[in-house]
Amino acid sequence: MANEKHRILVVDDEASMREVLEIILKNAGYDVRLAESPDKAIALLDKEHVDVVLTDLYMGKDRNAGLRLLEYVQQNQPMTPAIMITAHGTVQSAVEAMRLGALDYLQKPFNSNEEILLRIRRAIEKRMLTRENLAFRTEQSRNAQIDSMVGQSAAFCKVIDVVRRVATLPSTVAIHGESGVGKELVARALHSLSPRSEKPFVAINCGGIPEALLESELFGFKKGAFTGAAQDKEGLFVIADGGTLFLDEIGEMPPVLQVKLLRVLDNNCVMPVGGLSSVNVDVRVISATNRDLSAMVDEGAFRKDLFYRLNVIPIHVPPLRERREDIPLLAYHFIKKHAENMGCAPKTLSAEAEKALLNNQWPGNVRELSNALERALALSTAEYIEIDDLPPHIREYQPVATATPVITEETGIDLEAAVADLESKCIQQALEASRYSQQKAAKLLGLTPRSLRYRLDKYNLGAE
Repeated sequence: MANEKHRILVVDDEASMREVLEIILKNAGYDVRLAESPDKAIALLDKEHVDVVLTDLYMGKDRNAGLRLLEYVQQNQPMTPAIMITAHGTVQSAVEAMRLGALDYLQKPFNSNEEILLRIRRAIEKRMLTRENLAFRTEQSRNAQIDSMVGQSAAFCKVIDVVRRVATLPSTVAIHGESGVGKELVARALHSLSPRSEKPFVAINCGGIPEALLESELFGFKKGAFTGAAQDKEGLFVIADGGTLFLDEIGEMPPVLQVKLLRVLDNNCVMPVGGLSSVNVDVRVISATNRDLSAMVDEGAFRKDLFYRLNVIPIHVPPLRERREDIPLLAYHFIKKHAENMGCAPKTLSAEAEKALLNNQWPGNVRELSNALERALALSTAEYIEIDDLPPHIREYQPVATATPVITEETGIDLEAAVADLESKCIQQALEASRYSQQKAAKLLGLTPRSLRYRLDKYNLGAE
């Protein structure tokens, strides 16, 4: 269990005892820090990360030195376990030490070196378990839109096949796809099929957190690093140690944090905000984005070196309109899920309602489908979910006619006019499907926003 990554702080006023403990712990493979007083220990804790505090109870004439240090650790670094050691053990001091957060209590002289090493190992195991429990609670509190990979289409089966093949690898994975396609679902599947599945899966949306807060969330901070930093806080990299960190919307990460993230990926070390020493971590990073990172690299909005570091194994999740054969399967999956949440019986779709679902463009993808069916189930009063139970933009959708015109020697055809007519109809339909969002409409049509604006002017199609 001993590992050079684990740093132990030994606090004792006797130089000989510090020296003995340093030798024992270093021989076992630990990184050791020494302090001869609570004040020096606190000064070191303010600067460096440690995994376990091993402290004497009496120091000099101060009979409560160790207890004062324990109180500081409990208030400022509550996730750091502490072990009290003393040659003056009493039941009262033991009880007080435990009340202040001591994990264990030992009397000098130790029965054997193995005794102290066993207590250290137990303390480290407790710290790791605490992190994993925190990550588990974080994960459970998230309201995931889908909880299993559902789909039998050729396009989605390709995604599942890639997930199965790369899940066991340590390589970074970059998941690409439009909003709502289920990128986090893919990330969770990669984690659950990996050797890291028993360790934490920690997710964060890089686009929904201010820059300063995002840095402290990812890398942690030391007490006093900024206003409001009343105690040390471990970052998500440390919490995810041994497991997986999912960086959603990585394209929104500010440039200054891109540099720091690249450094972590290169050397597996995290420097907390306001810290003077780094923390070693073993984390697999999976990123996701709905943006074109390669285009952002060309525009100078995203670091090229970070792009290549993240994009070792790219996975593209297709939009729902490219896997329409999965819509009925997904629809009944969501109906069953929402019915369980509502405490009602699941219903089937009428033929007309199912046809409307199949015809829709789904700019919001799987997430939009889930939301539409939740609404339909809540409003439905009949035995079936009828088309009137669906949102208006879905039930009123009419697919664009794409029939090829008949060309004969007598009639001929104005090809440019026919193409222009079809193109304008497709654009109008995309605008309606995206609720007149030019950015979303451009994605639906496979165009850049600039190309779409050109066509809007060309065909005199106004966009709200």
